[in-house]
Amino acid sequence: MKKVFIFLAEGFEETEAIVTTDTMIRGELDVTIVSVTGKSLVTGAHGISVNTDVLFENADFSKGEMLVLPGGMSGASNLNIHKDLKDLLLQYAKEGKKLAAICAAPLVLGGLDLLQGKKATAYPGFESTLKGAEYTGKGVVKDGNIITGKGPGFSIDFGLAIVEELQGKTKADEVANGLLFHRS
Repeated sequence: MKKVFIFLAEGFEETEAIVTTDTMIRGELDVTIVSVTGKSLVTGAHGISVNTDVLFENADFSKGEMLVLPGGMSGASNLNIHKDLKDLLLQYAKEGKKLAAICAAPLVLGGLDLLQGKKATAYPGFESTLKGAEYTGKGVVKDGNIITGKGPGFSIDFGLAIVEELQGKTKADEVANGLLFHRS
């Protein structure tokens, strides 16, 4: 089973984290929810707390296929100040592994110059944080090894794009059908 890590920081956008995680699990991905806070319980932007699977410092990322960053303004900012996470993102990119970020979180990838020459999307108003990227304004954009999403309303699309990337279109369509979701 393909391994995916999704990272939570204080202030994460709950819809993006939970819906994306659920969609990936339905797509038969092995998903680990990682806290970058030093605590297992992480509180989202709207006061919903999630008990994560592992603390960043205790996780083994060597067998991962993809790293996923949910947004939320303060959540994305808190991800962006986590040096070890940024080093891990750079390592995955260097190894040609896959990265995904939604809403405000693509700012982390943009700040690391990982979007240079790529098409990308983000929450409206964050276009300038996509350093070197061509902003598309679309709900979900895949370019090379990176998937970006626009915001909470695109969380199922974002999760399905990840499933399709790692498990194929047939599996993504199967998950969409099970969710009674019409893919755009």
